[in-house]
Amino acid sequence: MQYDVVVIGSGPGGYVGAIRCAQLGLKTAVIEKYKTFGGTCLNVGCIPSKALLDSSEHFHNAAHTFGTHGINLKELSVDMKQMIARKDDVVQQNTAGIQYLFKKNKIDSYQGVGSFKDKNTLIIKNDEGKEETITTKNVIIATGSKPTALPFLPIDKKRIITSTEALNLQEVPKHLIVIGGGVIGLELGSVYARLGAKVSVVEYLKSIIPTMDGGLGKELQRVLKKSLGMEFYLGHKVTGATASGDAVTVSMENTKGEPVTLEGDYCIVAVGRTAYTDGLGLENIGIRTEERGNKISVNAHLETSVEGVYAIGDVIKGAMLAHKAEDEGIYVAERIAGQKPHINYNLIPGVVYTWPEVASVGETEEQLKERGVQFKAGSFPFKASGRAKASMDTDGFVKVLADAKTDEILGVHMIGPRAADMIAEAVVAMEFRASAEDIARICHAHPTYTEALKEAALAATDNRPIHI
Repeated sequence: MQYDVVVIGSGPGGYVGAIRCAQLGLKTAVIEKYKTFGGTCLNVGCIPSKALLDSSEHFHNAAHTFGTHGINLKELSVDMKQMIARKDDVVQQNTAGIQYLFKKNKIDSYQGVGSFKDKNTLIIKNDEGKEETITTKNVIIATGSKPTALPFLPIDKKRIITSTEALNLQEVPKHLIVIGGGVIGLELGSVYARLGAKVSVVEYLKSIIPTMDGGLGKELQRVLKKSLGMEFYLGHKVTGATASGDAVTVSMENTKGEPVTLEGDYCIVAVGRTAYTDGLGLENIGIRTEERGNKISVNAHLETSVEGVYAIGDVIKGAMLAHKAEDEGIYVAERIAGQKPHINYNLIPGVVYTWPEVASVGETEEQLKERGVQFKAGSFPFKASGRAKASMDTDGFVKVLADAKTDEILGVHMIGPRAADMIAEAVVAMEFRASAEDIARICHAHPTYTEALKEAALAATDNRPIHI
């Protein structure tokens, strides 16, 4: 078969890119090594983790806040098998949806491992070892990433596990040790802490979610400790972990270099993800991966060193986010079709789906200070929000950073209820280069959580919030 575009990988970047290619009239095919579409995100990442986060949040609220609402329950319990089954059903619905979208857009799909024979010829080897060959004018590599393994910390997938196995536990851990205080570790830690597990988070750096605005990490740590009893070992260096029977022992060093030991029944290793390029045959077309992170180098148009071969998503530099991969998939499709698309990488939001949720877009205070940019900061706490009081979600705040001279919004950082959805308003505003005054002048419905963004913008413009 001869195609205009072949996409290797059907994760968010791959399937979205393929659909956009088909919409533009390009004959398109997708190669997927697994038997279900959707990649990490839909199968063992974004979607199943959010399903468990929602289920565990319902349980936690039933156990801790329903009584205050006047809702009385007795003999509350967790049915892990049903919780996991619901999660699996959510995954199945989403992966089946991609299959429908491929059929609708007349996209051919191949199951197997795709590798380069040359830049226009791909060999597909399925699970039975059968091979077939297809040719194409362009290739989009969208093979994503896998959990990063530490050489001194062997993962047995039973007691010392990755995020993948953590999505299928059949019991609530007694003591869950999470290595890594980033997004994945905190989200999964939250799931089991809500269900009753003792959770200890070990982070090498001095703060959790260290890539986000410093104030967000401090507030999230405070709330997770207060509401879920999570423990944090910051500035601790893990030196090893061993599993014996139903027990796991994690050894580490504190900031003074003194040995510290934690004992639990499960340990999640969540120290990041590494680009996945195994079996692609990149060497056959002269593409080398970077030594750090195994990533593929691309130019400003996401094209590799080989003409007509592009790479997107987790397999290239930048934030490992599904929505970044989606935008890049669309960008490459439109580029191949002769259009001139654009991506503003500064305006790709980041979200942590704990509760409260954390969301951020643009530059942080730390980054602005490092660049010597003069800025104004305005904050508004959710404890002063009428809507937040009504829902008993008063933890957190919204912070708006604006240029000291022009008032243009440079960054928005929030931790609070529905921050994952609220951040979209900030992204839209910044995409149109709005000022803090612009948001302050926009009428926000009352009572809503988004009023906190308006109040923070008022605080940033001339220190004139109304409700605090």
